[in-house]
Amino acid sequence: MSGNTLGLLFTVTTFGESHGPAIGAVVDGCPPGMELSVDDIQVDLDRRKPGTSRHVTQRKEEDKVEILSGVFEGKTTGTPIALLIRNTDQRSQDYSEILQTFRPGHADYSYHYKYGFRDPRGGGRSSARLTAPVVAAAAIAKKWLREHYGTEIVAHMSQLGEIAIPFEDAQYITQNPFFAANASIITKLEEYMDQLRKAGDSCGAKIEVMARQVPIGLGEPLFDKLDADIAHVMMGINAVKGVEIGKGFGVVAQKGSAHGDEMHPDGFATN
Repeated sequence: MSGNTLGLLFTVTTFGESHGPAIGAVVDGCPPGMELSVDDIQVDLDRRKPGTSRHVTQRKEEDKVEILSGVFEGKTTGTPIALLIRNTDQRSQDYSEILQTFRPGHADYSYHYKYGFRDPRGGGRSSARLTAPVVAAAAIAKKWLREHYGTEIVAHMSQLGEIAIPFEDAQYITQNPFFAANASIITKLEEYMDQLRKAGDSCGAKIEVMARQVPIGLGEPLFDKLDADIAHVMMGINAVKGVEIGKGFGVVAQKGSAHGDEMHPDGFATN
């Protein structure tokens, strides 16, 4: 099975399965000399880890990261950085009844017919748990970009099911289980999720990601441009079924005069 490595200059290779002893990533291409500690990575893993509210999976994992290589005396050495996250709440017996069943919305069917053999425990390699090592690796990249370019990346939930979530203030994002930038709508979101759970149902969501102070010139034509790279990575997240850049599909309803913005060497004409 290939397809486990992302990137060219800064590469991330993930490993492990949902119910194996551990999951992790090997980061190659991080420049030497950057201060890096477990705490730099753990803060993002804590935001992602399961069991933090009644609205997400109830699997309890501490998701404590270990740095096995690539860091000496608190600084990166320029060699591969190996990150390990041990699985501590595997309940493999929960999946014994679906050994011969293909779950909708999962990779069970595809893995079975592609490889002729699969790990049914929590989806194995296809589990959303494998986003944890990606988050850990991304924390390293994010730290380097912030220190060298002042790059800041903010994400928030902009829609839950049928409920649109207007952006109010970024300070609210970390203050609620929905990562919503709106304090006044949380009760409505809680009630909506409780109704779905009682009905034995679920819903989708939309996440908006904003990046500021992005280095100019990232990406290469034609198939490695920044938009293409972003879409490629985002579609690698298990549940993602669509990626919009800027206005996305909303431009279909716009006139070209409204969507376009004339540019000059000093910036945009009207934006």
